[in-house]
Amino acid sequence: MLSKTTLGLGLTAIAISAALVAGDEATAADHLDAPGVQADAAADITDFYAWSNGETATAIIAFAGLAEAGAEGTYDRDVLYGIHIDNDGDGVADRDIWARFGQNPDGEWGMQVTGLSDDPLVAPVEEAMEADGTWIFGGTRDDGFFFDLEGFQNTLAEATLMFDSTRDTFAGTNTTAIAVEAPLDAFTDGAAFTIWASTRRAQ
Repeated sequence: MLSKTTLGLGLTAIAISAALVAGDEATAADHLDAPGVQADAAADITDFYAWSNGETATAIIAFAGLAEAGAEGTYDRDVLYGIHIDNDGDGVADRDIWARFGQNPDGEWGMQVTGLSDDPLVAPVEEAMEADGTWIFGGTRDDGFFFDLEGFQNTLAEATLMFDSTRDTFAGTNTTAIAVEAPLDAFTDGAAFTIWASTRRAQ
């Protein structure tokens, strides 16, 4: 699986992210990680999606997969979520967008995003918030990933393709997601760019 995907202006793409958990690095994200990563649902990225229409760019980090539909989101104040943008092709982030969850004195969860504007953006979970053409959202969403796990396992066991295009292992399950959409210049100075995501737990 790729750890980064380069986006040109107007190009739509899906990027597979790198997950950083308690100082240990993983090279990809998926729905059924090794137990050491999967046990920390709040830091376990299932998918990272990014695309641009030439005017705005959107990035979505999905994590804590395989949750039951209707279940509350997975929010952890000690996990920092990063979206990293390389504008010059050297593999080092030139811009970083950071998101994290927290609670107010009443115990209500919200999300703060920095790196998209001069001031932090804050929104309650499960509510989209817009400011000056920039949108943020943190909350639960239906898992958009389609995969026939049973067919995959049968294919491995029988050494013949046994996928069923009508069978989706992740149908009816949720992830928690962080979504940001902003004018393209919040992501890039006009050149093609590389984008990836990370999580890190405070130590």
